[in-house]
Amino acid sequence: MVDVRDVLADLVTIWRAGGTAALATVVRTFRSAPRPPGAAMVVSPDGAASGSVSGGCVEGAVYELGNEVIADGVARLERYGVSDDDAFAVGLTCGGILDVFVEPVSRRTFPELADVAADIDEHRPVAVATVITHPDTAWVGRRIVVRTEEVSGSLGSPRADAAVTDDARGLLATGRSEVLTYGPDGERRGEGMEVFVAAHAPRPRMLVFGAIDFAAAVARQGSLLGYRVTVCDARPVFATAARFPTADEVVVEWPNRYLAAQAEAGALDGRTVICVLTHDPKFDVPLLEVALRLPEVGYIGAMGSRRTHDDRLQRLREAGLTDEELARLASPIGLDLGARTPEETAVSIAAEIIARRWGGTGRPLGDVGGRIHHEQDEHSSSVN
Repeated sequence: MVDVRDVLADLVTIWRAGGTAALATVVRTFRSAPRPPGAAMVVSPDGAASGSVSGGCVEGAVYELGNEVIADGVARLERYGVSDDDAFAVGLTCGGILDVFVEPVSRRTFPELADVAADIDEHRPVAVATVITHPDTAWVGRRIVVRTEEVSGSLGSPRADAAVTDDARGLLATGRSEVLTYGPDGERRGEGMEVFVAAHAPRPRMLVFGAIDFAAAVARQGSLLGYRVTVCDARPVFATAARFPTADEVVVEWPNRYLAAQAEAGALDGRTVICVLTHDPKFDVPLLEVALRLPEVGYIGAMGSRRTHDDRLQRLREAGLTDEELARLASPIGLDLGARTPEETAVSIAAEIIARRWGGTGRPLGDVGGRIHHEQDEHSSSVN
């Protein structure tokens, strides 16, 4: 997915130079839309473009709209795609529908941008709430920046600011971005004002335990999927940054101690995935004792043969884990892809994480009917 993180550097460069860019953001989708809310594209004043809102389907139309917004300074909300019958004509061959908000971004219109960019770069949670529709067009494009303990900017009234701040903090806690509806002055049961809350929570974490060749491949896949990857092993000769160049950090520590400390520090959440690749009882059994008792972790997988798996389960039962806790363990880790190499095995692990997140079956799409894209709140766990 391309979100504002991917175009932020370009946007800030234009902002720092005193120019005006157009920021196009997918704020709402329907049916099999090609990009989720938060996908973003930037049109620069010199005509360059970066990012994507539709994977190529309507980029040309959004680009032209971006140039108009730069020229007249007026933000716009545009819908692309209507039905399967005429979607091809408007560019969305998948039949989906996108609502795209295009706004001018400059030092004048978005004075907080540099601070927001710094928050995102430093993994500090921050949400940007922007009015995208309102009976009074003067409100459109106004925003507030919401952090856990402070707010900057104003939408137009204390009542609206208070209501949106409260709701934005709720979305920020779960890492979700969506459109919220209020009355014109922020009335919770009213209609007329729509606010898009872009919640920039820290990247979800992938913890890879076991500094082996498979771990390097899994770390690469984790980075590709947008995780902040940590590789942990108790053996300093193997746990080195040089062996894991795509990992965000490499930690030398006993795995169970590291995981327990991270949990105590509140550094894990429902989006966290844990990949146990040690397949050594002295490492993985104490580690899994900790992991399987953490309710906030979204995915726990362990590598090993079926014989290793059976032995591991017996050891964990002897350690007091219940059948309910053991049922959370994905083992042997990964989907059945016939993988043999570390790289292929890493793909199978990534595929299982994705399938569990979205409720996928792992079967070929040509063999199943219905919608291609699953709805997370209907089918999936909290894995990101």
